[in-house]
Amino acid sequence: MTTTGSATTDWAAWQESWDRQQEWYMPDREDRFRVMLDMVEAVVGPEPRVLDLACGTGTITARLLARLPGATSTGVDLDPALLAIAGGTFAGDERVTLVTADLKDPDWPSRLPYDTYDAVLTATALHWLHSDPLAALYGRIADLVRDGGLFMNADHMIDDTTPRINAAERTLRRARMEQARSGGALDWAEWWRLAAQDPVLAAPTARRFEIYGEHADGDMPSAAWHARVLKEKGFGEARPVWCSPSDTLLLALK
Repeated sequence: MTTTGSATTDWAAWQESWDRQQEWYMPDREDRFRVMLDMVEAVVGPEPRVLDLACGTGTITARLLARLPGATSTGVDLDPALLAIAGGTFAGDERVTLVTADLKDPDWPSRLPYDTYDAVLTATALHWLHSDPLAALYGRIADLVRDGGLFMNADHMIDDTTPRINAAERTLRRARMEQARSGGALDWAEWWRLAAQDPVLAAPTARRFEIYGEHADGDMPSAAWHARVLKEKGFGEARPVWCSPSDTLLLALK
């Protein structure tokens, strides 16, 4: 709980609300995180130095520290509202550092507390970048991952060579989302409307929409594209380690 002047907010409740909103879009979201942390532990051990890229509310960091208490995490994002929730959630935890930076700025790595990381992790965030800026970002990520370290991206990766499969998956997913919506699930727009009414989050939410607008419009290239570009940028191996009909968790090893 945080008090600003006479206003208070419950960070744990906002974390829970964010998770439920995201799960409306991705009901298998926790399974992705489980496999992600399985691979972190398998590749770099139980006490990794992690960069939580486009960290949002700190979803990955929270699961990382619950699973691997000896880990440390640097969360980087530009969204002031989501960073406010992350800051409230991890206040006083010396294992967590939060950094405000724009990943489209070539100099963003200079804001980080470390030159290299054992693991760089991100989920459902980089699809707001178009392919050329994303490829450039992958080059900067490769420079941050130590030799033997890893990068993982869990996101929408669309294979345009399978249009009928894609259409069938999309139809079923939307039907299930509508069913959940009738049961009270919040969508993206409704969640942000509530955030704007919170006395502590109202100002950072307004700043957030000044930065991003309603929603960024990027690309969703295939997993094969991601793997190819990551290897071109300096990773030795890259392939999916988990997938659903609509999403992929791709691991690149330095």
